[in-house]
Amino acid sequence: MDKTDEAHKLDLTILKRKVVSRGKPKTQPASKPIDTRIRIGFHLRRERRLKNWRLQDVADATGLSVSLISKIETNSVGPSLSTLHRIAQALDTSISALFAMEELPTQVVRRQRERPIAGKVQSISEWDGIEAEIMVPFGEGRLLEGFVFVMEPGGNSGGVLQHEGEECGYVLEGRLELCVGGKKYSLGRGDSFFFPSTIPHTYRNPGQVTARVVWINTPPTF
Repeated sequence: MDKTDEAHKLDLTILKRKVVSRGKPKTQPASKPIDTRIRIGFHLRRERRLKNWRLQDVADATGLSVSLISKIETNSVGPSLSTLHRIAQALDTSISALFAMEELPTQVVRRQRERPIAGKVQSISEWDGIEAEIMVPFGEGRLLEGFVFVMEPGGNSGGVLQHEGEECGYVLEGRLELCVGGKKYSLGRGDSFFFPSTIPHTYRNPGQVTARVVWINTPPTF
């Protein structure tokens, strides 16, 4: 084969590579989970100051230490879901409202990695084993709120809950033990529940694998 044939063959090879390369779809980079820890501290501090409360006032209302509340407000510690709920109740707000800054209330679709997550913590001693992906962005006049609870084995409500409203849910994966009004219920994949939130209730994952539960509250009080 002379040099002319070799050059022609090389040109054809390069051309084929370009055609194949153009035909391949470009890989889209995976969207990163939203880091909501900074917003939570800002919102908690703002809500406390709007009520003219001291850190001690929040501590007295929630049973939490002044030190922990201060660390949460300065974003040194990410609060567990149960801790966040207790503080939100004391400040007459909700978890959804605390995550409202920078959210897009008109956004119709949220991809899996786009949902803000409540309950991410840095200290295992503070964690109650549950993270809540926020499905419904907060908005004035909103009638409901929705979460996907991701519950690790042993994950629990952190104590008895009782508040205004109603709630329902659906177990996507794993197991859920729900106690309402002192009566325990064992739920598995495909089971659903409904109860008035005014009835004292607790919940936990009694299984050995992660549970995922869609949880809806109305009005937004969680």
